[in-house]
Parts: sequence; structure tokens; C-alpha cells
Amino acid sequence: MILAQMSIYPVGVGVSLGRYVKQGVKIIEESGYTYQVGGLSTAVEVPDLKELFELVEKIRQAQLDEGAERIIIELKVDDRRDRAATLKSKIDSVTSK
Repeated sequence: MILAQMSIYPVGVGVSLGRYVKQGVKIIEESGYTYQVGGLSTAVEVPDLKELFELVEKIRQAQLDEGAERIIIELKVDDRRDRAATLKSKIDSVTSK
């Protein structure tokens, strides 16, 4: 399982980017992957890098289709091999007493 944190947004389209972010979240939701929206980024669990990059490309293409001419993609990937990790297990490891 790959855990990724992503922030994908256009620049030069005005101050409010909410409609683009909502569109990206909808694409993630439709993919069926487990995800969590945060204040500045969205975290997602995907089976492998290929599927992660396919998801990023779908979100990027949707923004291009909406008229964006410049898109910033920030991506952080946790590819842990020594044990299984999920978004929940990562959060639990720092919030449980």
C-alpha cells in the first residue's frame, strides 16, 4: 500500500480554488480509494505508484479541461515496505494514548 499526500491546484485562475479542489476530491472519491481531506492537502491510500500517478493525471486533466493553463502538483509519497500502513494507522500512532 502506498500512502500519498497531494495538493493539485491551478494558478492564475483567481483567488478561490474551491471548485478545482472539489473536482479533485470527487475524482478520488469515484476511484474508490480511501482518502482524507485536510486543510491544505488530501491524503490517499493507493495500491502502487502506477495507480497514484494515474489518479494525479486524472485530476490534472480535469483541471486542464476546466480551462486551467498552469497547474501546481505537490506530492509526498510514503512507500513503506517493512509493514502495512494505512492513513488510520498513521494517525492512530500519534494520537492514541
